[in-house]
Amino acid sequence: METEPLAAAKLDAKPLNVSRKQVDANAVDVVAKLKGAGFQAWLVGGCVRDLLLGARPKDFDVATNATPEQVRGLFRRSRLVGRRFKITHVRYGRDVIEVSTFRKAPSGDLRINGNAKANGLILRDNAYGTLREDAFRRDFTVNALYYDPHEEQILDYVGGLDDIKRQRLRFIGDARQRLREDPVRLLRAIRFQAKLGFGLDAAWADSRMAERLREIPAARLFDEFTKMFLSGYAAKAWHLLEGTPIPGVLFPAVPKGNRLVQLAMENTDRRIANGRPVTPGFLLAVLLWEDFRARAQALRSQHGAANGEDATVLAAQSALADQRRIIAMPRRHSHFIQDVWHLQRHLRSPRPKRVPKLLRETRFRAAYDFLLLCADAGLVEPAIGQWWTDIQTASDEGRDAMINDLNPAARQRGGRGGSRQGGRGKSRQR
Repeated sequence: METEPLAAAKLDAKPLNVSRKQVDANAVDVVAKLKGAGFQAWLVGGCVRDLLLGARPKDFDVATNATPEQVRGLFRRSRLVGRRFKITHVRYGRDVIEVSTFRKAPSGDLRINGNAKANGLILRDNAYGTLREDAFRRDFTVNALYYDPHEEQILDYVGGLDDIKRQRLRFIGDARQRLREDPVRLLRAIRFQAKLGFGLDAAWADSRMAERLREIPAARLFDEFTKMFLSGYAAKAWHLLEGTPIPGVLFPAVPKGNRLVQLAMENTDRRIANGRPVTPGFLLAVLLWEDFRARAQALRSQHGAANGEDATVLAAQSALADQRRIIAMPRRHSHFIQDVWHLQRHLRSPRPKRVPKLLRETRFRAAYDFLLLCADAGLVEPAIGQWWTDIQTASDEGRDAMINDLNPAARQRGGRGGSRQGGRGKSRQR
């Protein structure tokens, strides 16, 4: 472990191109009110790191020596959240500023009070400490920087500024010990690598550490899933994950090198870059697709084609139930996934009477996007994706003709057949 400095490096923020003008006004107000009440208060973590990198922070977090209850007493529109790590959410309209109390690294036998397991996994982390202690209990040096927007000063106890300059992602203290305390730091490491493009020693990502993710509550893993894959760098994150044992723990049914998954990650990143909506349900539908299909096929083989619809339902339910034991997706996402899967069967084999109803389905656009991704991955004939693209922009007369051409009798009379090739539609929605 590196020697800990006795004091922080105090730096003027202006030469580092960090200014209060770049900070959310509500975050500045929170800091001001805490300091006005006699407490210490600093912006901390990713927002400081991003300011130093010249990026616009998405969120602003505040660290203080005020307890959560004291923070709650200062701000009328606030509430306490969390059990493992109690914090205060201060609300300004739709804007939420997260305020945490300085904490210190765990010491002694935390198992005595039920704050840790025998293997070192920390269950609760509410031992309050000093500003310096708070810096050393954080995970990465680049996330342990503090900024006072009023004094225009940055504090660095752990060499975070130097690591930003070197584009290095480094654990504070012993990496394996930090991962034993909280295996989710494995996922955070991958996420920050993908976002920042910083280097990280890969030696920590062994199978034993990945297996520890099984001890993490499924609901918390869902939160980490959304942070990793719905922030604009999903494709890079998935590429990095595939070089570790982690996918085998979180997504045991996903084969390595799955092209459909990679295409879905890239598509999600494009949508975010273009300001279009995304949902974790869509990515989960992609990740679990092969598992669902295999289960459905097995059930059909066991019970016969006459029970194909029942097999689809049962396969979806079992695939989702098994995944929820690992990552606890909310029920609304489970319903979304089942709808998208169910519609694939009808989109791939359109029947004349069913087409108008399919076009009105709530999940049609999501299912259509899914179909096009399958076509890009070579899992569906491109012609069927093009047919659904064309029918959405056809006139009423043209649509009727396309639907009529699906009728075998019409095709025998020389109908067009609905298999035209051409450019893909540009407007995909979910």
